[in-house]
Amino acid sequence: MTARAERRSFWTWGYVSDEPSLDERRAAAARLSARIGEVVEPPPVPVIDDIVLPPPRLEVPDSLAGWVSTTTAERVTHTYGGHSLELLKALRGEFDHPPDAVAHPGCEDELEATLAWCDREGYVVIPYGGGTSVVWGLNVPPDADAAVTIDLDNLNTVGEVDEVSRAARIQAGILGPDLEAALKPLGLTLRHFPQSFPWSTVGGWVATRSGGHYATNHTHIDDFVESSRMLTPKGWFESRRLPGSGAGPSPDRLVLGSEGTLGIIAECWLRLQKRPVFRATAGVEFPSWERGCEAVRAIAQAKLWPANLRILDPSEAEFSAGLSGDHALLIIGFESGDIPQGPSIRAAVRIARSYGGVVDDDAILVDDGTGQATGRGGAVGAWRNAFIGVNAGLTAGLGLLSDTFETAITWDRWPDFDAEVRERVGAALRGAIAGARLSCRFTHVYPDGPAPYYSFSGIVPRGAEAERWHVVKQAATQAVVAAGGTVTHHHAVGRMHRDGWEVQRPALFGDLWRATKRSVDPNGILNPGVLIDP
Repeated sequence: MTARAERRSFWTWGYVSDEPSLDERRAAAARLSARIGEVVEPPPVPVIDDIVLPPPRLEVPDSLAGWVSTTTAERVTHTYGGHSLELLKALRGEFDHPPDAVAHPGCEDELEATLAWCDREGYVVIPYGGGTSVVWGLNVPPDADAAVTIDLDNLNTVGEVDEVSRAARIQAGILGPDLEAALKPLGLTLRHFPQSFPWSTVGGWVATRSGGHYATNHTHIDDFVESSRMLTPKGWFESRRLPGSGAGPSPDRLVLGSEGTLGIIAECWLRLQKRPVFRATAGVEFPSWERGCEAVRAIAQAKLWPANLRILDPSEAEFSAGLSGDHALLIIGFESGDIPQGPSIRAAVRIARSYGGVVDDDAILVDDGTGQATGRGGAVGAWRNAFIGVNAGLTAGLGLLSDTFETAITWDRWPDFDAEVRERVGAALRGAIAGARLSCRFTHVYPDGPAPYYSFSGIVPRGAEAERWHVVKQAATQAVVAAGGTVTHHHAVGRMHRDGWEVQRPALFGDLWRATKRSVDPNGILNPGVLIDP
């Protein structure tokens, strides 16, 4: 495939064409003011060529000059990921620690030459996919002597498709929409849709163990990786392509979730499936959050494997789906390329109703392959539109502090866990944010536990965003880890969650990871500070 024709936005999610206009930002400010209280006027967006950066601390060799750049535009657009505090700094023109150069290798030979140059000179290397990290996973460390971001955007092809085994060899830099477009003529799909899908890459998904479309069964990118190929400073690391193996620890498990600390993922074989033809959807309301959660557990443990099994608490259902604010909403969805889904949706609804769920029979929508729309209308459709309509730029700089944190916990501990998290984070919110709102939904569900995803928002004084965010985030991290949950379910560790991960992981595993890193990256140049220090 050709290189991406459009420049990534440096201050919001997506590309330049995704950037909201000043009028759209003002309209968003007016809507927020009417809904949650007065917010400030949107600040102006800096002109990228007017941004002043520290000069590059390196010289690019002539042999690499064809794909390594030190221009302001390249350095600015590769400074930050997608977290709201990063985007706010970008909107304010604050770029204290940009990369000194950005490489766009077009083949594996150029990737090898770039990494060898950095390793020889001791330059920090930041592997870069789509730039959507929300956990500070692609930032240049402040103490780096010099840093090079290696953007995989030109390694973006589907190299080979095995239609018999239903798998494909895919380069790491391909974007989600481009991958699906390449597979569609074959009637195949990866069917992995993280919320960042339009702007994120296969390599980024694998490096961060992303969670995607399915709420049950196939949830993480882990489920799709058949083999992987990664370049380290010590050479290539490639696993054998197999459907499964009991031969010792899995090599792919070192690659999955490595977050750019061991090497640069160049390509993977990923398992595919037929494109869905049969679909079914229902939105079930519950008079209480607790009863709705019990229904979710029962459906998950029945192993019906719905593609969507997401429950929204009353606050989330009101804010995102237009409900009254006193009912929880359970969204159930099934899909298949081979089997009609009417029986499955009706079985799940029967279970939901046995726990007090309410849904009219005519609101259970089934497509038996005719193309009938499901999941587009009513509360389910309203939530879907809110979920896929990410545009951080609309509210950036308005004095609105909004963020999320996600975790996972076993069912036996869930009710007490939820109460403890709400109490501790709620107390921090009340002290830090005016008019704070805290809500929860399940993004993924397992037979042994849910993955709750909490959202919070409110108004803070302009300039106090980072300080107030840290208060709430620290409370959230401490609460979920102390109560036995994971510090992150699908947003990765990065630098943001490192302290919580150090508490969560076995101490000896930290030693093991450091030893592994030393063996493949002896100079410690790859993404230092992510997961561990070099």
